[in-house]
Amino acid sequence: MRSKINNYLSLVKFSHTVFAMPFALIGYVYGISRSGIGFHLPLLIKVILCMVFARTAAMSFNRWADRKIDAQNDRTRVREIPSGVVSGKEALLLTAFSSLAFIVTAWFINPLCFYLSPAALLIILGYSYTKRFTWLCHLILGLGLSLAPIGAYLAVTGVFDLVPLLFSFAVLAWVGGFDIIYALQDEDFDRSRKLHSIPVLIGKKRALILSSVLHALSFLFLLYAGLESGSGNIYWAGLAIFSALLIYQHSIISPDNLKRVNMAFFTTNGIASIVFAAFVITEEILKW
Repeated sequence: MRSKINNYLSLVKFSHTVFAMPFALIGYVYGISRSGIGFHLPLLIKVILCMVFARTAAMSFNRWADRKIDAQNDRTRVREIPSGVVSGKEALLLTAFSSLAFIVTAWFINPLCFYLSPAALLIILGYSYTKRFTWLCHLILGLGLSLAPIGAYLAVTGVFDLVPLLFSFAVLAWVGGFDIIYALQDEDFDRSRKLHSIPVLIGKKRALILSSVLHALSFLFLLYAGLESGSGNIYWAGLAIFSALLIYQHSIISPDNLKRVNMAFFTTNGIASIVFAAFVITEEILKW
């Protein structure tokens, strides 16, 4: 049983939760700070469960949808479904269970979250097919993860607001930028299979430039969010570290050297999101 659980966790890359979860927590804390509702542990648990269920549904469906493509790619044929560790049927069942659990949990939060939950699922599940017809797949992935901060804010307040939307725009640009870096590894394979990506469209060098532009936009959105919310020194320190880590990941990648893509993709971005969230949440808590 332990081995099977580990296989499922590996299938959905549970460790990659560090990308969106910190921003969901930022949205939750901002919702408390702006609404004056106060900390409510059961609501926090429901927000976290929504994040986990949504991401599990998205990743298990992605692995199912890409199972035949992954089996042809030397880099991905060791993944759980192509290697036979997890069956395609099991992945689909996990998707169905997680999707239903996400919708049910949203129902227990508030009506708006419940009504919006099918649209959120459409985005995060639909992403899996986008590279078959559009190079915008990176931004659609970013859109899926960008639902975290605004979704958590809506869970607390039930209304939209500018600051959490700015965080969502920042996540969209940030994720789109680092997913372009990740896609550099498969440029030749994707081109041979007529799959779409930014590297296939414009090549490695220009793809890295576009990735840098997206990360600069992410910084500007976070800058605007900080100014709009009247943030203090702790927020700006967190943003400085986040920005430095974005610059660092671009410094270790070049069109001719992709050996450190995984470090740039996972390690650097994971640390960046956790550190930034820790600083932002600390500042907000000190205001309570």
